[in-house]
Amino acid sequence: MANTDKMHPAAYAPEHPTEWYTERVEWLAEFMLPERYATMQRVLDNRTRYMTICAENTFHPQNASALVRHCEAFGVQELHAIEFLCGFQANLHIVRGTDKWVDIKRYDSTAQAVDYLKGQGYRIVAATPHTDDKTPDSFDIAAGPFCLVFGTEKQGISPEIMAVADEFVKIPMYGFVESLNVSASAAILIQGMVERLHRSDVAWQLDDHQKAALLYRWMRESVKEADHILKQKFSDDI
Repeated sequence: MANTDKMHPAAYAPEHPTEWYTERVEWLAEFMLPERYATMQRVLDNRTRYMTICAENTFHPQNASALVRHCEAFGVQELHAIEFLCGFQANLHIVRGTDKWVDIKRYDSTAQAVDYLKGQGYRIVAATPHTDDKTPDSFDIAAGPFCLVFGTEKQGISPEIMAVADEFVKIPMYGFVESLNVSASAAILIQGMVERLHRSDVAWQLDDHQKAALLYRWMRESVKEADHILKQKFSDDI
């Protein structure tokens, strides 16, 4: 089932006030190397929910792992997985812990995923050739938050996504074979779109409240016995 947390890229408000997270972050920072803390802050400044990714029935664990790693590497905080035919299962040896830093949301049906994403204000953008398709350069990133949807390698984008997609995007190719595997296509599109966001005037970054909440979560993942350390100062209010 889908996680029902409200994650609108502009309006999402974490459970606690900013100050609540900041107090706990400052406490955990005492138990972390300054260099590690600085790295987390740098990565946080480049995280986005303005752009997100959705994968339909990703059968191969290596492709699932690659999608997680691509999102983490290029700063895409959320990945949505439609699983009505098969589960989205990353290979631990390939994903190498990157799944700790990315939010993976799971859905039992395409309709459930589409309803959630559209409800959060995302444009559904199918990554597939189409008569009205755009390229990574011509796609209008400023028109509002968007979700890139990737299908399976054999079947491509499902008819259900094709029917509800707001827009289509493709990677221009000039060889005899006009196809790339899911992992390669995702890497090219994610990197290209993220670079354009970084160069744009779009408000693509997380706000301070969202950053504080995410940094707190990351630090709990990073500091050994973090919950025990937090309870020493904040009791059970962690």
